Amino acid sequence: MSGTAFFIQECPTCGRTLQVRVTYLGKMVACKHCHAQFNASDPDSHPIASHDNSDVVLLDRVDALLASADEMRRRPR
Repeated sequence: MSGTAFFIQECPTCGRTLQVRVTYLGKMVACKHCHAQFNASDPDSHPIASHDNSDVVLLDRVDALLASADEMRRRPR
């Protein structure tokens, strides 16, 4: 069974807590409540450096988030 992984981000405009798909990391998204647009970024990740390996850093963080989501899904409820 394949699940979609999410991370939690607060809307910088209205402050609502949003579930953002991991696939949207680094992309512009819009808040479903106030429609403000902002860059989807995991607050637990380090700021992405503006040099050649920034893609590698982002992919490493995505891998970590996916592994965390898999681990949480496997835990007994």
